[in-house]
Amino acid sequence: MTTSRRSLTAAALVAPLAAVGHAPPAAAQAAGPEKIFRGGTIRTMRDAQPVVQAVAIGGGRIIAAGTEAEVMALRTPQTEVVDLRGATLMPSFIDGHGHFANAPQIVQWANVSGVPAGPVTKIADVIEVLKAHQARLRPAPGAWIIAYGYDRTNLAEQREMTRDDLDPHFPDNPVMLIHSSNHGAVLNSAGFRAVNVDASTPTPPGGLILRREGSQEPAGLLMETAFLPIFGAMPQPSEAELLDAFDAAQRIYASVGVTTAQEGATHAHDLRLIRKAAEEGRLYIDVVAIPIVMEVPKLVREYFPDFRGGPAQLPDTVSESFGTYRNRLKLGGVKLALDGSPQGKTAFWTQPLLTPGPAGEANWRGAPLFPPEMVNRAVAELYAKGVQVFCHCNGDAAIDMMIDAARAAGVTAAQDRRTVIIHSQFMRPDQLDAYVALGFSPSFFTVHAFFWGDVHVENLGEQRAFFLSPMASAKAKGIRFSNHNDFSVTPMDPMRMVWSAVTRRSRSGKVIGPNERVDVMTALRALTVDAAWQIREEDRKGAIAPGMLADLVILDADPVTVATDAILDIKTVETFKEGRSVYRRAA
Repeated sequence: MTTSRRSLTAAALVAPLAAVGHAPPAAAQAAGPEKIFRGGTIRTMRDAQPVVQAVAIGGGRIIAAGTEAEVMALRTPQTEVVDLRGATLMPSFIDGHGHFANAPQIVQWANVSGVPAGPVTKIADVIEVLKAHQARLRPAPGAWIIAYGYDRTNLAEQREMTRDDLDPHFPDNPVMLIHSSNHGAVLNSAGFRAVNVDASTPTPPGGLILRREGSQEPAGLLMETAFLPIFGAMPQPSEAELLDAFDAAQRIYASVGVTTAQEGATHAHDLRLIRKAAEEGRLYIDVVAIPIVMEVPKLVREYFPDFRGGPAQLPDTVSESFGTYRNRLKLGGVKLALDGSPQGKTAFWTQPLLTPGPAGEANWRGAPLFPPEMVNRAVAELYAKGVQVFCHCNGDAAIDMMIDAARAAGVTAAQDRRTVIIHSQFMRPDQLDAYVALGFSPSFFTVHAFFWGDVHVENLGEQRAFFLSPMASAKAKGIRFSNHNDFSVTPMDPMRMVWSAVTRRSRSGKVIGPNERVDVMTALRALTVDAAWQIREEDRKGAIAPGMLADLVILDADPVTVATDAILDIKTVETFKEGRSVYRRAA
């Protein structure tokens, strides 16, 4: 394959069409602003000018921000003046990490999340939700019934559900209850038959198959490498069905003020679908796709049939496809995952849990998903290609592996790699110094303090649990970070992210790490200007300033000035992507 053909084809990894351009600020200024916002609190997220009285936009960009007199002087007869009526205008939010590819499917799945993310408090609630979902969809015998948000810690019974809980109610349909971590699921007997898992199926390295007591028969729960291949091979809705769901999927984001979504573990089939949606003009928010490293060979072979390299051995011209939007879709980097989920007890820690492992193991501290030598090789190859690295690490032992790999590759902060350590949940204080030296940027997950903080204290003790997503300590070291919901692990809810970063309060009301609480502005930066910096978009997103994209959100109250608990009650009034309204709350 010739170099010229390779260069042309590399762009197809995102989309074959040219990048969408934007009117330069000078041209927009000459035409006059399309809209001027005034009459409320306008937070720019800029240190130099944190609050302004008015903002003018045109051509998809910010034209001016300043006093009302200065901005209104630009008004033309065609300019629409938007009276905020005391509401708050600020940059729209950026998804620090999540799974956008789940969204078109989730709108067709049952929600078995615990309160307040869903209706579940006990096993009977799960059955009731599934029955209602079955009655609504009327699946044929043999068709899957899928639910998301399952977590035994939300159940009054405080045990894992099993096939025996599901079989009496769903004898003819395979059922899959996807774990809230997205790292596992509970299946019924019809489900196990459908995926050919039985007593003879070995537990793969890095995986878990919970067995019936005194038997090798699967009990119901599969985790990590025992689950991921099964889910990847599941029957999928048709392409047409999924594409038709893209509007509803994006509305999940736009309705809470998010205009940049992340697909943080992109599989080849995910990218094909999102790329097709982009080509057809279906995307009205931006999507950052981050292929998971195991999928890279399959993804590359779609466009380079002769490619036979390993997961991180990208052809040079392929790496050039990263970082550029085409029809609102860009490849942002490559993701590695080194461990599992802490609430599922499959993260990798240096010290054992205080409670038994997921299958009752004593002195359990989890295990890595890949051996260190494989991680070191993949990390070195990705750095050599100049591709941004995103690495899932929950436990401190997994974080150690990534630190060691970066050091072995000769990485320093001066190189400005912006390596993103997704979750960075159970760090040790000394690891923050390594983050500074290596230029690592964490994407924290502070809502864990609410949803699973009490569980973490039980499993880890206060000392380790209280250092969950250590925002205050990271800020003190000068580390820039984002925050995320890991949608669909938890609901897409920026205001809960802000509230959780400020209060760190658990379901029981316990403060999970009082010393790691931050102020509201720091919490907002993690969703705007610092989140934009993390994905190398600080020159176009995350702040209100001339020349920046007019990605904006109007909130019905100011998160900075309301009472702390009232942050949870703040609603999105309207969301704008490049000046175009993509969501408006019903009156």
